[in-house]
Parts: sequence; structure tokens; C-alpha cells
Amino acid sequence: MSYYGQPGYPGQQGQYGQPPPQQYPPPQQWSSPPPPQGYGQPPPPQGYNQYGAPPPGQYPPPGQYPPQTSPYPAQGGYPPPQPYGAPPNQPYGAPPNQGYGPPQGPPQGQYGAPPPPPQQGYQYPPAASGPPTPASLGYGPPQIIQWDATPDARMLRSAMKGFGTNEKELIRALCNKDPLQIEAIKSTYFRQFSRTLEKDILSETRGWFETGLVALVRGPLLHDVHLLNSAMDGPGTKEKVLNDVLLGRSNADINAIKGMYQHTFRKSLESAVRGDLSMKTERHFMIVLGANRAEDSAPVIPQSIDQDVMELYRATEGKVGTDEMMVCSILSTRNDNQIRAINHAYEQKFRRRLEDVIRKEFSGHMEDALLYQLRNAVDKYMHAASLLEDAMAGLGTKDHLLVSRVVRYHWDKQTMANVKAAYQQRYRRSLASRIKGETSGDYERLMLGCIGEPV
Repeated sequence: MSYYGQPGYPGQQGQYGQPPPQQYPPPQQWSSPPPPQGYGQPPPPQGYNQYGAPPPGQYPPPGQYPPQTSPYPAQGGYPPPQPYGAPPNQPYGAPPNQGYGPPQGPPQGQYGAPPPPPQQGYQYPPAASGPPTPASLGYGPPQIIQWDATPDARMLRSAMKGFGTNEKELIRALCNKDPLQIEAIKSTYFRQFSRTLEKDILSETRGWFETGLVALVRGPLLHDVHLLNSAMDGPGTKEKVLNDVLLGRSNADINAIKGMYQHTFRKSLESAVRGDLSMKTERHFMIVLGANRAEDSAPVIPQSIDQDVMELYRATEGKVGTDEMMVCSILSTRNDNQIRAINHAYEQKFRRRLEDVIRKEFSGHMEDALLYQLRNAVDKYMHAASLLEDAMAGLGTKDHLLVSRVVRYHWDKQTMANVKAAYQQRYRRSLASRIKGETSGDYERLMLGCIGEPV
């Protein structure tokens, strides 16, 4: 769903088996592989990117992209809140792909090893097949880009050299860069000054401002593994952090996270999760870490949707007790298009929202994780907006969640623009004004810079 001036969809019509046009394509289109969730944004012309040329291995030749017209009509008619009157510029001359970057072809040379076989003792249903979803930008193999990082590296060194620190210069140099540019800046900084950018920032800044800058400098993949490690370090577990980092991710991203975690902390992510979770919640996350999710290109087939709906019913409302692992496996091994179709078909068939069923049948971390997976698939932008509000709602600000979530969404300008518009739609105020009310000083300026506000 895009929040950029999509026209309202027609009213409800038809019966189960012929879903309303906003949710399902005509029957003859069911077997066509849906592309990654583009939410109605047309692809821009192919060509050279803003660096001067496509990074090696990043872009396929023109004409090899999968069709960008989704079989799903736009899911809403959300008018763009001012001042978001038009879609943001899309850098690098390629269509958006599920949040971080353009299609890259089958991922090769990822940090992670091939996914392990399912845990013995529970054989969950196989995911539908399809061409692999490429890793998000910053999660694939290292790349050299044709972009000069020298001015930004010098600006950063000048901002921290000598007496005092120019915090505004640090924000301007870092808050609007993509993961590949961040890597280029770090390499150039070390090469020119024989210093490590992260260490200099740690020595020159403090508080949540420091936390945000370090998150930017680490880049999305390394930041994810540090978040996971801190969430499982010491007594208790920060379950919301585990959900944010691991749920709803592509197989390529999960494998990259597992590989980087092993490389950074010299132990497997699976063993760390097993040591911190227990019982069926542990098994749920083992399914997620197995990286057996249906690829984004896997088709949405009516018969499979009907079967999943009945399996969910028999696992919850249709029996005494709950088959928790069946529900976990379906929501962890189906792609977003399939989960959206399951969600719609369940409500059409049983006149009950699947979200309400999950609330009734589950509790604790497992309930939160299942709701996260469902909401992220049904409307990822509105879900992201609600997560940002969750970090600021109530008494006190959950700063560690606010920083990590703002930084996560900021890596892709298209995603951040849609999240801001969704936030305006739901909460009737701008995300910028909400952040201003919860933060102050350099921390406030950094968060505003990350969501695209002038600083």
C-alpha cells in the first residue's frame, strides 16, 4: 500500500472465492508470480545512477526486471498529507524493492551459510517456491561505488578535531547517506586519517545522540547484529528488539544477519536465541531463523490460501486448545502477499478477523511476534508508523526503540516517506512534530534529519 495519492478502490463486491478487487486479482492472474511489494509506484527509467554508474553486481541489464505491475490493486486511497505531495526522488535509477534497494538477482556470497534443515520433531509446511528475493541494500556482498566520499570524511574529521565538537556537521554528513555511501565514508576516513570513525564518534559524543550516530555509522547489517546481542545480553530479553530485527525479513537478509552475527560475536545466532528464549517461542524463532520463507516472487494460489485458512482455523478456533506451531509456521513461511490473502480469506470465511483470533488464542511474546508478522504483511507502512508511536507513547520515551526504528526506516527514502504519510493518516499529526515533543537538542536534530527534515 502506498500513501501517495492512490485513488480509492471500488466498494466491496463478490463473495468468497471471488474476492473484492482491492485484495485479489482476477482468477486467471492467480498463478502469475507477484513482484516484490511496490505499492503502486511505477518504475523510473533505467540508466545510470547518481554515482555515475551502476555498482557492480547491483543492477541487472535493462529489460530483466520482473514486471512491476502488482496483481493486487492499490489497497487504499490515502491522500498525501502536506507537504508530502509527490513521491520522493528515487536515487540510483532503479525501482524500489521491499524497502532497501532495487532487484539484484539471486544473492551470492552472502555472509550466512545455506539455511539449516528444519528442527526435528516438527515438520512445518513447505513454503511456496520462486526466484530468490535479493538481499536488502547493505546486506549483500561488499560493493565499490563510483562516489567520492572524501568531502564527507573531511567534514567529519573537522567536526571532531581539536577542542569541541560540531554536532550539526556530524548530522549533516551522516543522516542522508545510504548503506553503500556509509561504507565508503568509513573506508575513506580510515585511509586518510588512520582513525576509525566509530571510535572517534564514541569519544566525542554522548547519550542517545551518540547511540544514533553509531547506528548510522555501523550500517543496517552490523547495527542489527549489535541490537540482537544487546537484546539477549544480561538478565531478561528485549523481545521487541528481536521482533524488529528478525520478523518479516527475507531469507537473504536472515542469512546475512546470521553470518554477520557469527563473524562478530564468534557464536551462532541460533544458539544465542535458544539460550535466551524457551519452549514454543524458541521454536517459533527457530522457524524464522531457518530462512524458509516463501520468496516474494512465489505465486498466490487460491487453493493454497484456502488450505492455510482451514489449517489456521483447525489450529485455533476449531479445536480445544491451540496448535501454536502450526500458526507460527504459516505466518513465518509465507510471503507478504500470501499472508495478506490469508488474512482476507479468513475474515471472509469465518466473519472474524485473524488478528482477533491471535489475540484470543495467544499471549506474551508469542502473541506479540505473531501480530507483528501479520500486521507487517498486511500494511508494512502503517505497521511501521504504529511502531514509531509505540516508542513514544505513554510515560517516558523508549529511546532505544525510537533510535533503532527511525534509523532502520531511514535507510530507504521511499519507505520513510510512506511511513511519515501513514503516521499522519493514523495519528492526525506529523511524525516530525511528534518527535520534537519527545526529544531535544542534538538528539532531536539527528532524529529529524533521519526522517528527512532540514537540520
